[in-house]
Amino acid sequence: MSYFTQLLEGGYEAVHLLSDSRTGLKAIVGMHNTRLGPGLGGTRALSTYTSEEEAVADALRLARGMTYKAALAGLPHGGGKAVIMLPRGNFDRAKLFESFGRAVESLCGRYITTEDSGTSPDDMEHVRKHTKYVLGLKERSGDPSPVTAFGVARAMEATAKNIFGTADLKGLRVTVLGVGHVGMYLVKELHERGAKVWVSDINAASVEHAVKTYGATAVDSDTLHRMEADIFAPCALGGGLNDATLPLLKVKAVCGAANNQLLTMRHGEQLASRGILYVPDYAANAGGLINVAQEWAGYDREKAYARASNIFDTIDTLLRRAKESGQRPEQVADRMVEEKLAA
Repeated sequence: MSYFTQLLEGGYEAVHLLSDSRTGLKAIVGMHNTRLGPGLGGTRALSTYTSEEEAVADALRLARGMTYKAALAGLPHGGGKAVIMLPRGNFDRAKLFESFGRAVESLCGRYITTEDSGTSPDDMEHVRKHTKYVLGLKERSGDPSPVTAFGVARAMEATAKNIFGTADLKGLRVTVLGVGHVGMYLVKELHERGAKVWVSDINAASVEHAVKTYGATAVDSDTLHRMEADIFAPCALGGGLNDATLPLLKVKAVCGAANNQLLTMRHGEQLASRGILYVPDYAANAGGLINVAQEWAGYDREKAYARASNIFDTIDTLLRRAKESGQRPEQVADRMVEEKLAA
C-alpha cells in the first residue's frame, strides 16, 4: 500500500521523513488530526525496526492513537507521533537528538514532542537546544511515567467498580506484562492499593526490583498469560493481544499502559466473545499526555494529577455506555472521540 493510500484511508494529514547524514538521523513524524490543536506526542527511538515501512506504519498508528487520546481526555491538542530509527553500532546520541530538535523546529509548531519508549528527559534536553516545541523537561514536568501509571490505576479502579461493584483494588489479582518505566510505577500504585501483583519482563533486573521493592511475584511471560487473574495489564510494546496470546487469557478484564494493545480490531471482538472486558488503551493511559499538556500550558503538578484522576470518570462513563448500548468499550470510546472531533 502506498503512503498516500495509507494517509487518505486513515484520515491522516501528513507524514514527515526527516534525515541528517551527519548524525545518522532517520526520523518519521506522523500527523493524524490537528483539528483540536497542535499535534502532541512522544518520540519513540528503537534500533529494532526491520524496514522504513515498518517504522512509518508505527508512527502513523501511534499518531492516530494520540488524536483519540487527547480528544477523549479533553485536551486542546491533536495527534502527532515521532519515530527514530536508531543507527546500529556506535553513534553520538547527543548530536542525533540535537539534529532531531532542528527537524522538529522545521515543522513550525505543528508537532510538539516529548519522551516515549527508548527516549528520556536527557534526550529531550538535547532536543530543546534547537526547538521550543519539546516537553517532558527535567526542570518542568520531567518523566511522565508516574502520571501515566497513576491514570492507569484510576482506570483499573473504574474497571473494578464496573465488574465487582467496588473501586477498591485491595486483594485483586493483577498480572503486569512489562515493568519498564510505566509498568514499574504501575506496580508501585497497585502495591499501595493492596492488589496482589504478578510481573514478567525480559529485563531480569526490573523484575527483581518489582519483587524486592513492591512484593510482586515473578513469572515468565507464558505463565503470566495463562494465569487466572482479575485484571491483565499489558505495559510493554503494542500488539500484545494477538492470535498467540489472546486464547491463553483467563482474566475478567484487560487494562494496561501499552499503546495499541490490540493487534487488530478482530482481537477486540474475540476478547468480548470470551467475556473479557477490554478497557481501550488510549483511554486508560492518557495520564502521561495530560501531564505534558499541562507543561505546555504552564506546569502545575497538582493540576496534572487532578486531571489524570478524572480518567476514572472517563472509563466509568464509557463502560456504562457500552453496557447500555451493547457495544464494545473500544467502539464507544471511538464514538465519543468522533463526536468531539465533529463538534
